[in-house]
Amino acid sequence: MADLYSELGVPRTADAAAIKRAYRKLAKELHPDKNKDNPKAADRFKTVTAAYDILSDAEKKGKYDRGEIDEQGNPKFAGFGGAGAGGGYRPGPRPGAGGRSAPDFDFDLGGDPSDLFSELFGRASGGRGGFSGGGFRSAPQKGADLNYRLAVPFIDAALARTVRLALRNGKTIELAIPKGVEDGQQLRLNGQGEQGPAGPGDAIVTLAIQPDPRFTRDGFDLRAETPVPLETAVLGGKARVATPEGEVMATIAPATSSGKQLRLKGKGFTRKDGSRGDLIARVLVEVPDDPELADFLKARAQTA
Repeated sequence: MADLYSELGVPRTADAAAIKRAYRKLAKELHPDKNKDNPKAADRFKTVTAAYDILSDAEKKGKYDRGEIDEQGNPKFAGFGGAGAGGGYRPGPRPGAGGRSAPDFDFDLGGDPSDLFSELFGRASGGRGGFSGGGFRSAPQKGADLNYRLAVPFIDAALARTVRLALRNGKTIELAIPKGVEDGQQLRLNGQGEQGPAGPGDAIVTLAIQPDPRFTRDGFDLRAETPVPLETAVLGGKARVATPEGEVMATIAPATSSGKQLRLKGKGFTRKDGSRGDLIARVLVEVPDDPELADFLKARAQTA
């Protein structure tokens, strides 16, 4: 390792604020989470972090400036002397470039860099990523979540059917529409997101229920309009009524007028418990374009 000040790109006269600013800038550029495919950046990250560990600590910085510790924070020794009893070693500076040396790195950061990383990257040491005695440790992370917007036909939503969803990875899956689904409801599909070191993320699917011109939703009931021929409305009989499953024949009582409502039990929207609301069909009497019939009805109205 070179001189610690050179590693951070600051002069030896730099104060604590300048040292912190320089480190913040380098840490953001070199952080392993942003350089997963660049091992050199990860090594450089460790180096500048080790430099900041010493220079951000007033006591360590003083010892380093006086030549009492090396770039790893280890004491410097002049050598051994005094043979026999009483022999030992005497601490002292070891000459080197600029009176400093460059030993190996023992990555022991303590609390301050950890606090700084909590500020920079939104998490503290020991969480998803942190520091340990052996170096920077970043836990594997899952891939990113993917967002989808799925248009669901009204009938499929009403009957809680299964629909198909094409994923961005090329796969197509069968997706069960929840009972009682609401427009804009979101579903989470585990493991269908982007791939990551700790596995794939999830897919977030927003359901957009498409309108159907035949039906309107009223809670879990459905409303529809049913055209009925004039003859059937007057004399009674059968008329076709549209339901989510298809058309059914409903009984029309004699003298049925426009606006009368027919209730078909259990033909509405599926509830969360699996039961269904009703279908309320409003009768629309169809009057044929027949001049003779029009004259007849006019005469009846005048004599009534």
